Amino acid sequence: MQALETSQLLTEEYAAKILLATMGKPKSAFDLSEKLGIPIAACYRKIKLLEDAGLITCCERKLTQAGKRISMYKSKVKNAQIVFERNKLTARIEMVDGTCENASYDLELGMMLDGSGSVSCKPV
Repeated sequence: MQALETSQLLTEEYAAKILLATMGKPKSAFDLSEKLGIPIAACYRKIKLLEDAGLITCCERKLTQAGKRISMYKSKVKNAQIVFERNKLTARIEMVDGTCENASYDLELGMMLDGSGSVSCKPV
């Protein structure tokens, strides 16, 4: 997971709504679409992007009364902070498993300044 790209995804409206809605009880794409007012096709696209970024996971597959299997999704993000300050973007994403992604991007220099990769988070 790259903190800069992930921070862009976190600030996208549908993706943020899906992440927030799945922080508690797991939800299906249909439930998310209905509850959040997101078109079902867009909901599936955002879920795929969130899965690819490692921010959401399919935690179970339920069998409906009609005999169809539906995927249930749960957020892997515990919290995220994105700060714009003095021409610098700083992203910190803490996952439920205790790992953390930190990165800073200097907008004037157009380059990463420090840290990327997952590390164990320490209490702040």
